[in-house]
Amino acid sequence: METSTLITFIVYLIFLLIIGVVMYRRTSDLSDYVLGGRKLGPGVAALSAGASDMSGWLLLGLPGAIYASGLSEAWMAIGLSTGAYLNWQFVAKRLRVYTEVSNNSITIPDFLANRFKDKSHLLRVISALVILLFFLFYTSSGMVAGAKLFEASFGLPYHAALLIGALVVVSYTLFGGFLAVAWTDFIQGILMFLALIVVPIVALNQMGGWNEAVQAVGEINPDHLNMIQGVGVIAILSSLAWGLGYFGQPHIIVRFMALKSPKDVKKARFIGTTWMVLGLYGSIFVGFIGLAFISTQDVSVLSQLGIEITTEDGLQVLGDPEKIFIAFSQILFNPVVAGVLIAGILSSIMSTVDSQLLVSSSAVAEDFYKAIFRRNASDKELVWVGRLATLLIALFAVLIAINPDSSVLDLVSYAWAGFGAAFGPIILLALFWKRATRTGAVAGILTGALTVIVWGDLLEGGLFDLYEIFPGFILNLVVTIVVSLFTTPDPEIEREYNQTLEKLND
Repeated sequence: METSTLITFIVYLIFLLIIGVVMYRRTSDLSDYVLGGRKLGPGVAALSAGASDMSGWLLLGLPGAIYASGLSEAWMAIGLSTGAYLNWQFVAKRLRVYTEVSNNSITIPDFLANRFKDKSHLLRVISALVILLFFLFYTSSGMVAGAKLFEASFGLPYHAALLIGALVVVSYTLFGGFLAVAWTDFIQGILMFLALIVVPIVALNQMGGWNEAVQAVGEINPDHLNMIQGVGVIAILSSLAWGLGYFGQPHIIVRFMALKSPKDVKKARFIGTTWMVLGLYGSIFVGFIGLAFISTQDVSVLSQLGIEITTEDGLQVLGDPEKIFIAFSQILFNPVVAGVLIAGILSSIMSTVDSQLLVSSSAVAEDFYKAIFRRNASDKELVWVGRLATLLIALFAVLIAINPDSSVLDLVSYAWAGFGAAFGPIILLALFWKRATRTGAVAGILTGALTVIVWGDLLEGGLFDLYEIFPGFILNLVVTIVVSLFTTPDPEIEREYNQTLEKLND
């Protein structure tokens, strides 16, 4: 890496750490640490939600999938953009109001326990355990992405790159809490957006335009131009099912809870949806154009840049398709711009890992430590418990990511399914059906989580190639409704539900 690229990159990292220090001074209690005191404006909330959602998957995983398999992978982007919009449209405002009405809940397990009047702590503990389980895999996907970035950019061994990436993210999350995470995500969201718009435009210009790029991809593999040919119904349904995951992602919906006012939802929805749709288009174009672009480059030049190339059926391709964006940043741009683009990749990784660490640590502090062991713990004590949990969770995530052959997309897919299937139906029913009961919610969460684990790990082939979020979501929904109808809800639930509706109509 050239010196100017390295300097640009380091300046960016220092800037993020400064934000962490500044926000450390503004973090005085647990509400500040895990929810920012409900002070987020619509722009920060929207880009923070988007950046924490998309992660390294947007700059590494999706471009890599398009590069390897063509436009058939774009169905996933359609499912995601639809799910994100529906999440803002139907969940955001109602969740913001309901969490405040329901004893000012500050975490998802906290809200579920308060919403369903669970005095046994069973629902809270099960929810927190599910969060910790699947966030270990989700966080490890970010660690893998960070390691691939440092490995490709600095020529570091994978394991050294893994440790450095983990250290950077943990440092500012550890001290600054939610405000540091939200503001760094806001900045990182802007940087990711610009990177995904600029890179495909410059690459297209190098190739002579869109028609030339399409023609080149068609000559390499005509199937890459078709979203339907060679793609079965199960594969399309699986890709679209990614959209179901939004309703149950704790690190995304917590942004709704942190909005300064429910009235900000409309503006935040517009900003967030626009950011996401354009970002997904950019990501698809990076992978699509990348296949044709790499096949025409001089191998010796690519080798000098440290870009690993292999040959498949006489075609020159990247050794790791998920590094196509990194390759573009090294080939197309001067060292300073390359440094900014590499920082954009790191931004996409950090913006999700920091959010996941924060949600996981808040589950430990609020939903285990305070709820079960130290009900009278001070806010200062809980903040430090959360920080210690951040360190431990990051350590376990690094251990999962230790395999250099790990796939960012595979890890994200598993965790996304886990959260979507376990929490998605419960959040929707909690917000829109006052008849839902605590017993139904417990049964539903367990059904959704276990379906993902069993379906993904033990079943394979035919119908069982269906993405596990789909059966998990449906089974959770059915089980929660059936069990709720056979159990009696707490009378207090209806009062809070009606109070929420009144506030929504004000």
